[in-house]
Amino acid sequence: MSATEYQHLLVARDGDTIHITMNRPERRNALSAEHLTELLAAFRAAGSSDATGIVLGGAGPVFSAGHDFTDVASRYLLEVRELLTACTDVMSAIQSVPQVVVARVHGLATAAGCQLVASCDLAVAAESAGFALPGGKGGWFCHTPAVPVARAIGRKRLMELALTGDPIDAHTALEWGLINRVAPDADLDAAVAELLGRATRGSRASKALGKRTLYAQLDRPETDAYTIAVEVMAAASQLPGAQEGMTAFLEKRQPVWPD
Repeated sequence: MSATEYQHLLVARDGDTIHITMNRPERRNALSAEHLTELLAAFRAAGSSDATGIVLGGAGPVFSAGHDFTDVASRYLLEVRELLTACTDVMSAIQSVPQVVVARVHGLATAAGCQLVASCDLAVAAESAGFALPGGKGGWFCHTPAVPVARAIGRKRLMELALTGDPIDAHTALEWGLINRVAPDADLDAAVAELLGRATRGSRASKALGKRTLYAQLDRPETDAYTIAVEVMAAASQLPGAQEGMTAFLEKRQPVWPD
């Protein structure tokens, strides 16, 4: 894939990893309708590829400032609903693609930008990064960004973030569970690559099924979660990757993954 395919994104492949970089630095990578359409297309294209990992980042001084108010302010109710639905579709695509998706966060990730971070499978932030749901101190509350953030950090911390609208720094985001790692700014790319490398080991097919099942059971009652997990894990035991992994363990050798 070439960066020239998109107006608002840079998309490039490096080995088994596809890098999707939001490229509207003059607008702080704000998520206009056109930007969201391109993000959805890029994730769907990456998802259908044989890559094992996807890194989502942003060009310029910030990761993403969230929705583009220039776009939102000119819309009627039904049009705003369409915009928010398009944004939700991007978040769903991030979690439905078979690859491991890592957010590479620098600068600020606010509102729907914070939503992007929370929706990714993993997130690594530079020490200078900040995170906020600023609608709490403005006129348009961060209703939809709060959905995945709540599932990452829990009720009380969500309430503080959403009601105050104040930003938290990278180390607080790590403590709260919004991100997985904090790295010095100069080491951000290395930290992303290291975590992604460990998260993409093993059978690609097995991991893709595992990711899908984790999201399917994550917010369900424990009994329902076990019902889903038991059936999928039983079926997965018959996959070539599972058979090779068990055989290699029993034979005390390194596995040779069929996928």
